[in-house]
Amino acid sequence: MFGPHAPESPCLVIDLSRVRDNLHALRSALSGLGDRHPTRIRFAVKASPVPEIIRLLAEEGTEFDVASVGEIEQCLALGVDPATLCFGNPIKKAAHIAAAYAAGVRRYAFDTEDDLTRISEYAPGSEVECRFLASTPQSRTPFGTKFGCAPGEAVRLLVRARDLGLVPVGPYFHVGSQQLDPAAWRIGIEQAAAITEALAVKDIPVRAVNIGGGLPISYADPAPELSVPGAVIAETAARHLPEHTDIVVEPGRALVGSAGVIHAEVVNVRIAPDGRRWVYLDIGRYNGMAETENEYIAYRITTLRDGDIADDAVIAGPTCDGDDVLYQRTRVLLPTTLRAGDPVRILDAGAYTASYSSVSFNGFPPLTVHVIGAERE
Repeated sequence: MFGPHAPESPCLVIDLSRVRDNLHALRSALSGLGDRHPTRIRFAVKASPVPEIIRLLAEEGTEFDVASVGEIEQCLALGVDPATLCFGNPIKKAAHIAAAYAAGVRRYAFDTEDDLTRISEYAPGSEVECRFLASTPQSRTPFGTKFGCAPGEAVRLLVRARDLGLVPVGPYFHVGSQQLDPAAWRIGIEQAAAITEALAVKDIPVRAVNIGGGLPISYADPAPELSVPGAVIAETAARHLPEHTDIVVEPGRALVGSAGVIHAEVVNVRIAPDGRRWVYLDIGRYNGMAETENEYIAYRITTLRDGDIADDAVIAGPTCDGDDVLYQRTRVLLPTTLRAGDPVRILDAGAYTASYSSVSFNGFPPLTVHVIGAERE
């Protein structure tokens, strides 16, 4: 991890072999769904739009959740079949729907009648999934009420989709990013099942239930193994959903989070007037560490001086912005011997780091990405 041939700092190093292993582990964790509920894994491109990752997952037979025309164009340029893409962002312009349809995308998510009407006009005959707001426990990085309609409204909108000449596939929910409570999937699937039953009365068979992403990984605090929510998903689907209803899973973090390590460097160490020690890194909130907002995600940090006496430290980024502070409430213990120029490694940083990195805030460049590991076995 440390050595004379380490790449420039800061940068993100992605191990493709770990991405592949994570995909296989996820498939194993969901194997309890069996033939009764065929599983479709749809990678959330926004988590890590690295070309090598997209190519690898396409070869492994995944689908792709795309959030913009830019992500659609990137996937198509990498040879991804447009039939495997779902335009999953419920907030999209008419022009973007038209562009996606022209590119061959025939699957869309929505949560309002306005968006549904635009889809019917600019992507006629397409498959649609209606996102509802499930009453699940709050996740570590919650969406709040930004997305999703009421479950009863989802029934009405999917009926409306049929009447507009679209193909209503079924309900869609998301338990929130980095969801640590496996019961969230039970609650969401039970609510989706009620929607499914209401649609059956309207002669609309649900083809698939999209249970979104949110599968967690361990950071400084542990997360349940994938097998734990996997068992909840399988048991709840078997109990409440009709046989042969597909289960669509949209992992991002679960596939790429543990595959990335950020190589960074200490820029300065300071004792503030209040006596607190501040450690400034060459990476911060605006060039990769956006998920430290509100200190939601507590990354593990290692140094060459681990083993020396450690004490509390405030961790901050390099910009002139006062909000560019990573951790000041979360307790972070770092060696008291740390000095400017010392390398540090931020572990399990493969998700939402390079993709969140700003173009050039304060003149700092976006986070560089290096990919290791064979693309094919």
